[in-house]
Amino acid sequence: MLVIFLIYQNKSRFVSEKNSTPKLFMIQQHNELFVFFHQVEKKMPEKYIREESMIRGPKFVVRLRSHTVYENSAIKIFCTVEGYPTPQVICYACFCRCATDDTAMYTAVASNTHGQVSSQASIISFTEQNGFYFHFLSSHTPCCFLGPPEYLLKESKWVKMESGGGVAKLMLTQLAKDDEGLYTLRMVTKGGDAVHSAYVFVDVPQTPGAPMDIKIHDANRDYVIVSWKPPNTTTEGPIIGYFVDRCEVGTENWVQCNDSPAKICKYPVQGLFEGHSYYFRVRAVNSRGTGRPSRMSEPIAALDPTEFERLHGELDVVTYYDDLEAEGKAPGPPSKVCASETDRTYVVLSWVPPVYHSKAPMWYYIEKLQVGAGSWQRVNTKVPIRSPRYAVFDLLEGKNYQFRVLSANMYGVSEPSEPTICSDFDFCVHSGVPSAPGQVVATRETDTSVLIQWAPPKDPNNLIGYYIDSCVKGSKDWTSANHKPHKQTRFVVHGLTTGETYVFRVQAINELGLSDESQESAPLSVRAALKLPSSPYDVSLLYCDGESMVINWKQPIHSGGAEVTDYYIDKCNVAKKTWKEVNIPPIKERLHKIGGLTAGSVYQFRVYGANLIGLGDASTPSAPFKCEAWTMPEPGPAYDVTFTEVRDDSVVVEWKAPVYSGASAITGYFVEKSKKGSNAWSKVNESSVNHCYLKVKGLETGESYLFRVQAENAQGIGVASTPSDPACIKALPGAQEIKCGVDEESGDIYLSFESCQMTEKSKYVWKKSYQEITDFSKGIVVKTSGSHSTLLFKNPDKEDLGKYSVSVTHTDGASASYKISAEGEIVTRDSCVAVIPLKTELAYKILERGRMRFWLQAEGISSAVTYKFFANNKELVNCEQTKMSHDAATGIIEMVMDHFTDDSEGTFTVQIQDGRAKAQSSLVLIGDAFKAALAEAEYQRREYIRVKEGPHFTEFLSVQTGDNASVTLVCKVANLKKDSVFQWYKDDVEVIPEVPFSKKDVGLYKATITDDRGQDVSQIDISGKAFDDIINELSRIAGSSAAELSIQCTAEGIMLQCHMKYYTEEMKIHWKQKDSKISASERMRIGGNPAMATLEIVEPTDKDKGMYTFEIVDPEKTHSRILDLSGEHRGKVIGGLPDVVTIMEKKTLSLTCTVCGDPKPLVSWSKNEQELELSDQYVIALDSGKFASLTIKGVSLEDSGKYTMTVLNKYGGESVDIIVSVYKHGDKIPDVKPTPLPKRIMPPTTSSTHQLLHNQCFEFRVGLFI
Repeated sequence: MLVIFLIYQNKSRFVSEKNSTPKLFMIQQHNELFVFFHQVEKKMPEKYIREESMIRGPKFVVRLRSHTVYENSAIKIFCTVEGYPTPQVICYACFCRCATDDTAMYTAVASNTHGQVSSQASIISFTEQNGFYFHFLSSHTPCCFLGPPEYLLKESKWVKMESGGGVAKLMLTQLAKDDEGLYTLRMVTKGGDAVHSAYVFVDVPQTPGAPMDIKIHDANRDYVIVSWKPPNTTTEGPIIGYFVDRCEVGTENWVQCNDSPAKICKYPVQGLFEGHSYYFRVRAVNSRGTGRPSRMSEPIAALDPTEFERLHGELDVVTYYDDLEAEGKAPGPPSKVCASETDRTYVVLSWVPPVYHSKAPMWYYIEKLQVGAGSWQRVNTKVPIRSPRYAVFDLLEGKNYQFRVLSANMYGVSEPSEPTICSDFDFCVHSGVPSAPGQVVATRETDTSVLIQWAPPKDPNNLIGYYIDSCVKGSKDWTSANHKPHKQTRFVVHGLTTGETYVFRVQAINELGLSDESQESAPLSVRAALKLPSSPYDVSLLYCDGESMVINWKQPIHSGGAEVTDYYIDKCNVAKKTWKEVNIPPIKERLHKIGGLTAGSVYQFRVYGANLIGLGDASTPSAPFKCEAWTMPEPGPAYDVTFTEVRDDSVVVEWKAPVYSGASAITGYFVEKSKKGSNAWSKVNESSVNHCYLKVKGLETGESYLFRVQAENAQGIGVASTPSDPACIKALPGAQEIKCGVDEESGDIYLSFESCQMTEKSKYVWKKSYQEITDFSKGIVVKTSGSHSTLLFKNPDKEDLGKYSVSVTHTDGASASYKISAEGEIVTRDSCVAVIPLKTELAYKILERGRMRFWLQAEGISSAVTYKFFANNKELVNCEQTKMSHDAATGIIEMVMDHFTDDSEGTFTVQIQDGRAKAQSSLVLIGDAFKAALAEAEYQRREYIRVKEGPHFTEFLSVQTGDNASVTLVCKVANLKKDSVFQWYKDDVEVIPEVPFSKKDVGLYKATITDDRGQDVSQIDISGKAFDDIINELSRIAGSSAAELSIQCTAEGIMLQCHMKYYTEEMKIHWKQKDSKISASERMRIGGNPAMATLEIVEPTDKDKGMYTFEIVDPEKTHSRILDLSGEHRGKVIGGLPDVVTIMEKKTLSLTCTVCGDPKPLVSWSKNEQELELSDQYVIALDSGKFASLTIKGVSLEDSGKYTMTVLNKYGGESVDIIVSVYKHGDKIPDVKPTPLPKRIMPPTTSSTHQLLHNQCFEFRVGLFI
């Protein structure tokens, strides 16, 4: 071992070259070393065997250290080198470009026949006047870097750290996946710790990533065992295996150690040279090729472990018992031989050495025995083993072995140890990869990260860690969240897109590979964790009438990540000092009228805001407000003063009109401004404005202003509003203005805005005159895509002139405005080809047969022109009745209306589009103008008939639905004679339909009138919308004529019936029980016939009791009929009647009981199943609707019998029997035993007036006009 000293005297400069005499190096051997070597040589006996030389390359045990010194100061630097043969050391001095000439970088190079190593150190020299200190992020602020997982980073060949000039820098050279993780910069200041973090991702190519954490185990004379952690393979194919490379220290020659890929993350490297030092690295292989190599391991020497301990000063203290142990004796046998590690083809054995006190060196031999075959074989015949641990290789996979160990010295070999038991070893039986991790739960953390937690696998199988993958929902494009195994069951995934929805999965990993993927987590949108909102503020009074107050407040500054939807108010009578709730249900608006106040009392109010998470803190109590009625003539304060469109010298102020207008209507508003922190207010506008917005100009850039508004009426200027929040007059970075233009494809005029800020919740709000646009029926369309929003004018006209503005919610105030004036923004064809010039506007001309031609002429159109005609805002279709055409050569567009009738009165419009150019023209035919056109059309029609003298239709086919639910096709013909033949066709087949209207009647109907003078045809299509219109009209008639629901008994149960004028299954009906819709089934049979709709309940049970509703739906109304089958409202007999009555003749009998029902039931009496006829003897009464009685005056023997009382209303009822027995005076009272009879329940009644049966038929009527 050599110790090299470098003494540097700064009084003189020097340069040390390779072959020069080392003036400043003094290579000396310590006296202690000579004494040590002398004692060792004296005590070492003559060796029994000759060991190979301990060959190893040079290594710096103590490296050179850098120093900073004052000028003229002496400094000594040194380093320690070891190696065999003894290395030679050469020093190089390499001067740098420093402030002083004596600053230099020094290099010491140690070399022998097996390689060379170097060490560098810098010496910085400076004068006392200049001084030198490190400048961190702030003066005298120490800082440190923490790497993943959180441990203190230190300077190395892979990590470089710099700090100074207000900057701290961390540089990672030769970046590998091992470097991925969360890095933290921690600074310690007088005010406390400051921490900043960032997550570093390391991307990998499609070939496998580099393995990680290369570790060396069981290093010995000729072998080492290398282990590593596998890379993540989310975006690459599965790993086939691994190649292990070695490189001898001092060279750059990497040699592959295995010919075929290793399947597990551990490999024994054999054939090393004793005493040589090596680096190791690992490469992963998949179907795409071999990946990048891992970061190389630390250098390791191939040495016997005992020799390694001796060289590193780790020797145990040994006591020699020369007097107790005779020379020339062999050692005892080792004990407790066991396997510390097993694999498919090798085993690492360890044992307890024997008690040994001899001076002679001791070594070991290992013997193996394959169970069931062969004999004991010595394993290490050439390599003596010094340490009680050794690996046995080249074992047969799947075979069982026994092992034993012998110790030896120069005097002989011991007896073998006890052989191992076969069951102690389990060769090549690996438990496999871990099972899949359990449930994965993702929770929000920040707007770019998510916390993932999962359950560990049930079978960990030597678990190394976990890999976490993320995927945008629906994409199946999985990406790795970490490239090095994570050991805990929770992980924060960084670098996610705010607002995007992700799913996550986890894989466990051991040395054999990756487990199956866990189940995917539930989708989670990346947002910051939700919190409670902050408190509202600026509670202000807007009006008081002496009994109530109207207050307003500003919404919380921080919503907590969820919209603030509800508000709650507390009030406090200042005299009583007790807070009470004002509202139990939440308030949705920031304006509320609080009633129930005491006149003359003073109140304070506070407001809470609530979002999805819960209730936030209360606002600061308002100023005390006295409950006095406002009678001042001036207006009250405006409220909700806000600002938008902030630019470098201007801002637009908006507000809402006062709740209290004073003695007269409000005529205008004044705006005042004040700099933040100042109490001086100045007017912005000298004359009032009559709208609730104003653009304030001439402001100072970067200054903050407050604004308030005062309303004015005829009596004067009212009180000022609550000031707005401070507005910093500085445009947002990248702020855009609204652009006006014409769409090249559609020709639409548009206003377009691109926001410089956007969030997931951002929405565009377009306004005209700063009032939100909600009416889009006049051709205004809003289209939004990403950060762009466009307001389109489909049919621009003068009504669209005005000021338009747009604002983007959930931003820092992204907004803009644009004014469309009459000077040219509604562009013409000459400027932007947006409007087609017309030679003539829409006009009409009456043709023969009374047909009406609507036409116009444009300056010029192409053959690709498109157009639409409208009559009273209803678009017309191109068909026989309204034929449309155009002529590109002349620019004429026309529509010929075959029948111009009384129903044609109104406005006719044509819209034209040719490329991106548009035009529109309208013609109004109302009143006298329409009457004149109609008279001319009828004259032309009559003239045509007179001239042509042939049969023809004066009115074409149309559909009429009668009040009796009849559907009729109607037409009129003229100019007939006896030979004229009228025929009906359906789908070109002659028909005479005489059946009720239903879906099978859908088709194309045609009527023809023919004689020897010619033929005329009219047709109508009964399908699609026409059929639906007929069904809707029938539904209206059926619904309005529907009778009350009735009930009938059937062979299988009961049937609910609803009679109506006409019923067909095409009608939209619903049957409901207790507001639940009934679906057709085997028990619930929904049907009917042309006279009624039915619901049959098969084998009814108690569950079928309840309120039943039948609904017929037409486009305008839902017709409902209700029947109660619960029995709650039917007529009932509560009590009071006896079962048997015995009475003497000529007495008066009174039978009285209590009845109930809703509506009040009807009561009837019968005797022996025959209705009782009223007379002077029989008196029936019903008092107050609930006390029913039957009085029989002067009873006789003929009055004996069974009397029945029936109580009935529309929901049903019941009947009760009473036995009356009359006996003569003087006879024995008859003993009539009562026979209890149950009450008989009666079903609901059916009103005969609603049992209407209509036999409907399909009618065809032809009117003849001669």
